[in-house]
Amino acid sequence: MIFISSFLMEDSNLPTLVRLSIGGKKFCTTIDTLTRREPDSMLAAVFSSRHTVYQDSEKGYVFVDRDGKHFRHILNWLRDGVVPTLTDSEYSELIREAEYYQLLDLSLVDFSFACLKNVFFSRANLQCAKFRDVDAVGSNFHNATLRECEFTGANLRGALLAGANLQSANLQDASLIDCSFCVADLRSAHLQSADLTDANLEGANLEGANLKGAKLSNANLKGANLQRAYLRHVNLRDTHLEGAKLDGANLLGAIR
Repeated sequence: MIFISSFLMEDSNLPTLVRLSIGGKKFCTTIDTLTRREPDSMLAAVFSSRHTVYQDSEKGYVFVDRDGKHFRHILNWLRDGVVPTLTDSEYSELIREAEYYQLLDLSLVDFSFACLKNVFFSRANLQCAKFRDVDAVGSNFHNATLRECEFTGANLRGALLAGANLQSANLQDASLIDCSFCVADLRSAHLQSADLTDANLEGANLEGANLKGAKLSNANLKGANLQRAYLRHVNLRDTHLEGAKLDGANLLGAIR
C-alpha cells in the first residue's frame, strides 16, 4: 500500500527531491532516479502520475508498506545498475523486493561467481546477463528472458527453466542435472559438455542447438524439436526421444 503526501499531489509541480518512508526507514532521492532507468516500474508509475495513490498526513514522506532493509540496493540499482554482493537469503529477499517494485529488467547484469541458490527470477528480463560459474542450485527462471546469457560452468542443478527463452544462451560445461526445461526455447543454444542427466526437456525447442559432448542420461526429450541440432558422438541410449523431431540433426557417431 502506498500513501502520497499533499506536496506531491500537483502533477505538474512534482519536486525534484522525494522523501520516502519504506516500512519506517527514511530515504531521500529524486524523481529522475525513480523514473528514468525503468519507466515501466511501479515506482515510475507512482511518480509519473500513472498509479493510484492516497494522501497521507505524515510530514512530507511517501510511505510504502514494505521492509526497508534492501531499499538502498533498489535505489543503487536505479541510479547506476549495480547489483550488490549478498548472501543466499539476502539475494532471494532483494529479488522479491525487485519483483514487488516491478524492477525486473536485469539485462546485462553480471552475476558471475555469485551464490544464487533458490533465487526467484521468474519472468525477469535477464537478456545478455552473465552467470558464469554461479551456484544457482534450485533457482527459479520460469518464463524468464535469458537470450544470449552466459552460463558457462554454472551449477543450475534442479533449477526451473520451464518456458524460459534461452535462444543462443551459452550453457557450455554447465551442470543442468535434474533441471526442468519444459517447452523452453533453446534454439541455437550452446550446450557443449553440459550435464543434462535426468533433465526434463519435454517439448523444448532445441533447433540448431550444439550438444556436442553433452550428457543426456535419462534426459526427457519427448516431443522436443532437435532439427539441425549438433549431436555428433552423443550417447542417446538412455535418452527419451519419443516424438522428438530430428530432421537434419547431425547424429554422426551418436550412440542410439
